[in-house]
Amino acid sequence: EAQLVESGGGLVQAGESLKLSCATSGFSFDEYSIGWFRQAPGKERERVSYVRASDRAQFYEDAVKGRFTISSDDAKKMVWLQMDSLKPEDTAVYYCAAGDYMAPMATIIPYFWGQGTQVTVSS
Repeated sequence: EAQLVESGGGLVQAGESLKLSCATSGFSFDEYSIGWFRQAPGKERERVSYVRASDRAQFYEDAVKGRFTISSDDAKKMVWLQMDSLKPEDTAVYYCAAGDYMAPMATIIPYFWGQGTQVTVSS
């Protein structure tokens, strides 16, 4: 059974940093694209960043590009999200997810999800 467990969320002030961690088990980590999604109150879940399985290329949504950095370790079966220069609009529940990269759609389709970790950025 696939398991993804996030940690590292919390309450910070605008401009500060947080690093999220996701520990995984129960699936072949290096065969899946893996990344982070988030869902703010009253909004739909959105993609934040992911690592493509085939070449470990990294992708970022425009809203976080230049501020967030994704990293992963196949041996440890973990993925991290370093979040710098946080803004109040980054406030959301952040989810770790693993799935397949769909080239025609240029996106990751998650199959496995973590339970989420809350990130709150105060102004």
